[in-house]
Amino acid sequence: MHGYAGNRDDLLARLRRIEGQVRGLQRMVEEDRYCIDVLTQISSATRALQGVATEMLDDHVRHCVRDAIDQGPQTADEKIDEALDVIHRLIKR
Repeated sequence: MHGYAGNRDDLLARLRRIEGQVRGLQRMVEEDRYCIDVLTQISSATRALQGVATEMLDDHVRHCVRDAIDQGPQTADEKIDEALDVIHRLIKR
């Protein structure tokens, strides 16, 4: 079971809202809306995705990494490296 299983429905609802935001962005571009308005909405969608990513990372550390620690140092190191890799990808600009 994945670490986010406990709040799967909440995550899916948030992702559906973000999907709606992205569709709204597409409409804004199709309607030739003002650049700053489109960029503002892109920023909002980006922050929403970052929020989902942060929550999933929190769940991963609290569930998957904690379980790996219980399995021993080698498994723990693998999960920690995996988590650090994804953190680096998330914060890389």
